[in-house]
Amino acid sequence: METPLRFALLLLLTISSLHSGVEGEGIGVNYGTVADDLPPPTQVAKFLVKSTIINKIRLFDTNPEIIKAFAHTGISLTITIPNDQIPHLTKLASAQQWLKTNLQPYLPATDIVRILMGNEVLATANKLLIASLVPAMETLHAALADAGLDRKIKVSTPHSLGILASSSPPSTGKFRQGYDIHVLKPLLDFLNSTDSPFMVNPYPFFGSSPLTIDYALFRVNAGVVDQNTELKYNNMLDAQLDAVYSAMKILGFPDLDIVIAETGWPSDGDLPQIGVDPATAAEYNGNLLRHVTSGSGTPLMPNRTFETYIFGLFNENLKPGPTCERNFGLFRPDFTPVYDIGILRPTARSSVPVGDRPYPGPSPSPSPSPGPNDGPVASPPPHAERRGRGKGWCLPKMAADSEALQKNIDYVCGLGLDCGPIQQGGPCFLPDSVRAHAAYAMNLYYQVMGTNGYACDFEKTGAISHVDPSYGKCKY
Repeated sequence: METPLRFALLLLLTISSLHSGVEGEGIGVNYGTVADDLPPPTQVAKFLVKSTIINKIRLFDTNPEIIKAFAHTGISLTITIPNDQIPHLTKLASAQQWLKTNLQPYLPATDIVRILMGNEVLATANKLLIASLVPAMETLHAALADAGLDRKIKVSTPHSLGILASSSPPSTGKFRQGYDIHVLKPLLDFLNSTDSPFMVNPYPFFGSSPLTIDYALFRVNAGVVDQNTELKYNNMLDAQLDAVYSAMKILGFPDLDIVIAETGWPSDGDLPQIGVDPATAAEYNGNLLRHVTSGSGTPLMPNRTFETYIFGLFNENLKPGPTCERNFGLFRPDFTPVYDIGILRPTARSSVPVGDRPYPGPSPSPSPSPGPNDGPVASPPPHAERRGRGKGWCLPKMAADSEALQKNIDYVCGLGLDCGPIQQGGPCFLPDSVRAHAAYAMNLYYQVMGTNGYACDFEKTGAISHVDPSYGKCKY
């Protein structure tokens, strides 16, 4: 538990550090809108200009009201093409029309600097979207070039860490087989040729535990040594970034810039989660900004800075899932800060509250014993319970199809949770089936989220079992 004195000192140190170095680099924040209580975009833009030193915003769509609100503000925008539009943009005529409708009317008044082709597309496991991703990016770039905008506006796409087949130790990082050569190598080649960055969404929060929270929060800790390189890691973010770097290096792109498209820490959550309070969220985000802009880089990427976007600007009250998902915001909808990490201008800081307030699923039911070839399964429960906690394991329902279960694996492993046991050579790799691997991943998420019933929904594909699915050296 943070003491009031430690929290106050943390804020002072963060404010001093940020104002001395970060403002020149720029502070990026994700502006999510999954809420029904957010202020109008024009008010948001004015608030950011007058009361904060934030000068980079990432949007998850191309909302014209928001784009127009940032005209003449000096704040640069990254906009996003929704995943379902990607296949249409593989045709040049469609890409040119998209620019005429969604981009060119707002230029140059609004400083749009980057277009993201979807978000975590590989994690969708949708074959059409994945196959269309790089062609759509290439076509959109060609349309930008035809309009004379390709030097000003870059095209990229963000990825979850689920693109990695291996991440620990960082020197062994590699992309998932199948995606590595057929999707990611062409993608990296495109980014390299267009001077665009590779973008990832690392979240040490989801990979933290009571034993690793100091490591996740950039606190003083014993560190972790990569036995292959003998390099020491003092924080989880560096390890995650270096795993991505190692994977990129295997494909021949070690010098491509990496941008942190999303990362953050929630200020509220559910028991028994630890560190879900304003002080800890302030600590992570403050330490994060100091670290990524310090120029120290990572053990495998020394002397680098990383363009970084904090998630997120506001708490979003309509986001599904556990409480933490709705509490990643730096601000509440009334513009009062949940906490301050030094991004408020001095005239606005008097409103900072010091010492302020700190997927839905089924109820448990038994399941059949796991089969020898399919991995664990669970039968759907007779009743649903949205927030009940209890003992048990989260396993796939019998009716769940492989595509949905693969999506569950990608989601959980993409959060940065330890999926090593289901990777080749791991104790839970065999049986090598989507259902077996999904069982381990879904249960891992369920346990990390405190065995709350809602954490075993997975879009109605999960159910809670009282039968321990562990076998041999594979422990759930």
